[in-house]
Amino acid sequence: MDKRIASADAAIAKLTDGATILMGGFGLCGIPENLIAAVRRKGTKSLTIVSNNAGVDDFGIGVLLQQRQVKKMISTYVGENKLFEQLVLSGELQVELNPQGTLSERLRAGGAGIRVLPRTGYRPWWRRTAMPAPPARKRSLSVPCGFNSTCNSPLRTSCSKSLFSPT
Repeated sequence: MDKRIASADAAIAKLTDGATILMGGFGLCGIPENLIAAVRRKGTKSLTIVSNNAGVDDFGIGVLLQQRQVKKMISTYVGENKLFEQLVLSGELQVELNPQGTLSERLRAGGAGIRVLPRTGYRPWWRRTAMPAPPARKRSLSVPCGFNSTCNSPLRTSCSKSLFSPT
């Protein structure tokens, strides 16, 4: 079976408005720039893009943002795209930020057919277990001053052996 496709335009022929696209690459390296250009030419709107980042203003996903083709961005880093920032602040673009490990696990789980994952930081293990409460804090610092091995005086200015007292 021949899996080759004649062109980027042919590869996205069945792409419809409102679709979700998973885009590979890291930053501006390894991105599917020919497919991004084909999506821009086709004019598909209301896209949800899942990618490591949002590119820059005039390259990568930035060219789709210029045409207002992206409705939602699910990403780990979006800091180099000023247009992205403007669109988010104006309410034209929704954003969902995820730590890189969480995003990759969501993608892996989705590929394995696992449809539901808890939100990031949702009820971490130490909140679910019956751990005892931490001991009450002492009001004074009771660390030996360190001038000699027999000194057990806390660090206070009134202590004659304190690090804070004048010598």
